[in-house]
Amino acid sequence: MCAIFGSLPGCKVLDFRDCARRGPFWGHMRRRKFIKLMGGVAVAWPLAARAQQAATPVIGFLNTRAPDEDAYALAAFRQGLKETGYVEGRNVTIEYRWAEGHSDHLPTLATDLVRRQVNVIAANSQATVAAKAATTTIPIVFITGADPVQIGFVASLNRPGGNLTGVTSLDTELGRKRLELLHELVPNGGTIAALINPTFPGSDIQAKDLQAAASKLGLQFYILRASTERDISTAFANLAPLQASGLVIGNDPFFNSWSEQLAALALRHAVPAIFAYRQFVAAGGLMSYGGRTADLYRLLGVYTGRILKGEKPADLPVQQSTKVELVINLKTAKALGLTVPLSLLGRADELIE
Repeated sequence: MCAIFGSLPGCKVLDFRDCARRGPFWGHMRRRKFIKLMGGVAVAWPLAARAQQAATPVIGFLNTRAPDEDAYALAAFRQGLKETGYVEGRNVTIEYRWAEGHSDHLPTLATDLVRRQVNVIAANSQATVAAKAATTTIPIVFITGADPVQIGFVASLNRPGGNLTGVTSLDTELGRKRLELLHELVPNGGTIAALINPTFPGSDIQAKDLQAAASKLGLQFYILRASTERDISTAFANLAPLQASGLVIGNDPFFNSWSEQLAALALRHAVPAIFAYRQFVAAGGLMSYGGRTADLYRLLGVYTGRILKGEKPADLPVQQSTKVELVINLKTAKALGLTVPLSLLGRADELIE
């Protein structure tokens, strides 16, 4: 210790034998002075580092899907955070909780985030239900395709109240349009079925809207329900007896997790199907019409960042993403023996060949 102390400019080399000759009390006082001089810095740095680490905000990211399915959405979410000054691993930490298509796992995952005492929870629609049940104090930022007022997430769009706010694409309201687009593609079909998850917030509203649209077009309409992978297979097996000429898949994060399976089943059962999101079409599905997922997650990141900066969810109006896109897979249409009318081709935002 003396050698180091003496190596500093202007410092005297101190011999411990000299300390001993002067007595233990003097040596003790010299050590205290040394620690005050040198140890003050050494001790202060770890304390400052721990304080900085403790001050780093933590986001709980709760989702029904699997991490490998949402790479593009996560990139958009991080972009939104970056726009508010937060970068993961630099000045914010994200705790991810993935249900991987098993919605029954969501309550446990939400409770874990609450126990972790995260600063804010970012969740998709069904995950929000679990988060809302788990906490009334931690801010929750949601994405939903339903009307957040009708499904009980917020008191109003302009003044949410409580600890929730978020982004809606109002995809449930686009259900009618999806049915109309499908009917335009298969105009001679007299029967349309809809695949709906009964545990999805707003599923009743979704079913009523689709029923009204089918009645307006003079179509027979059937509802098939699925909330597990096995239910999905059963629902598709029931399409043949119904002689359904088309299938509208409900805008539900649960179905997002099974986009590839849904696309494969629709092709195997030779039924034209339309979904809300592009990933269904990219996986081989026929058509999609709905909000742009990347835009929704970017807005989710922006609102999450604003709450970390101190804004209250009760005061942040629910945002509505107005960007919608129509995507058609021409290869799948050909496999199903369908000719896509020019009116649809001209309106498509993207054609996958």
